[in-house]
Amino acid sequence: MAETKRIMISLPDSLLEEVDFMVSTEKKNRSEFIREAMRLYIREKRHMDLCEKMKNGYKEMSQINISLSEMGLEQDVTELYRYEAKLTGCEKL
Repeated sequence: MAETKRIMISLPDSLLEEVDFMVSTEKKNRSEFIREAMRLYIREKRHMDLCEKMKNGYKEMSQINISLSEMGLEQDVTELYRYEAKLTGCEKL
């Protein structure tokens, strides 16, 4: 089992009352409840940070994809003009 450290925290009375209510309904002690709440917070914070990084990555990729598709479209149009010029015998491109 990991080594534990004892810490002191200050809570407003209203929050402590809520914690004590939850502790009594879940049949836990304050320390267990606080440990679980801290783990949950850390896990959720990491998840939110990862989601934000992914969101930013998707935004960046969307700009790259737009640029690539515009380049591809430009190339397609150029090739179409060349093809049509060959068909009509007017190869000036």
